[in-house]
Amino acid sequence: MTPTSVLELFRLDGKVAIVTGASSGLGVAIAVGLAEAGADLVLTARRLEGLRQTQAHVERLGRRAVVVQTDVGDPAACASAAQAAVDRFGTIDILINNAGIATAVPALREAEDDFRRVLEVNLFGAYWMAQEAARVMSPGASIINISSVLSLITATQPVAAYTASKAAINGLTRDLAQQWTGRRGIRVNAIAPGYFVSDMTDQLRDDYLNSLLSRIPSGRMGDARELAAVVVWLASPAAGYMTGQVVVVDGGFSIA
Repeated sequence: MTPTSVLELFRLDGKVAIVTGASSGLGVAIAVGLAEAGADLVLTARRLEGLRQTQAHVERLGRRAVVVQTDVGDPAACASAAQAAVDRFGTIDILINNAGIATAVPALREAEDDFRRVLEVNLFGAYWMAQEAARVMSPGASIINISSVLSLITATQPVAAYTASKAAINGLTRDLAQQWTGRRGIRVNAIAPGYFVSDMTDQLRDDYLNSLLSRIPSGRMGDARELAAVVVWLASPAAGYMTGQVVVVDGGFSIA
């Protein structure tokens, strides 16, 4: 059915979305936002208890949700998650590559395995999930990779593995958009969030948070619902002419 108003362009009724890293933090907000817009959800993460809580929230909104315990660093696990979506809902319309981890270790002291693990989850996991989803997606589908503002500016903490993985996500986004938008009708975009109130930022020291706030023109950290709203937009027909882009949502942090 063709939408008759601009607001209807943002609806996701009848769509099926996979959200990785949906057990906590921004992943929960993204899943809830997609459900509020009408999508059914396949929720993946390593922590099963958190996934169950997200599932309950989605179902309270009247949408269907499937939980798949997944380590996206494992290609076979990514294939299983995509297959679960097809088995339950018949297709995949939206993929949100949100799962991510970070280390904060000076470069001369970071262990090889720790650096490699960050890339396995943040970069390789996004690639494996995108591959599996694209195999079954139809024209009009949308893949959204969650990058970071730290892929664009220098961090003030030693997070080389994280920033490298997120900068690579930006390049991956552009390449997959070039490959898949024209040939398959799959749009691929990324969002580069700044600092949002989340489980991750709760672990930051007060003095560090205060120094960050002084550099954000908006004068505050973001609300997770503000990020979820951008996800819904990029996933929906409202962003039908958007592909290969990295959308920065950071309260102005990157321009300060």
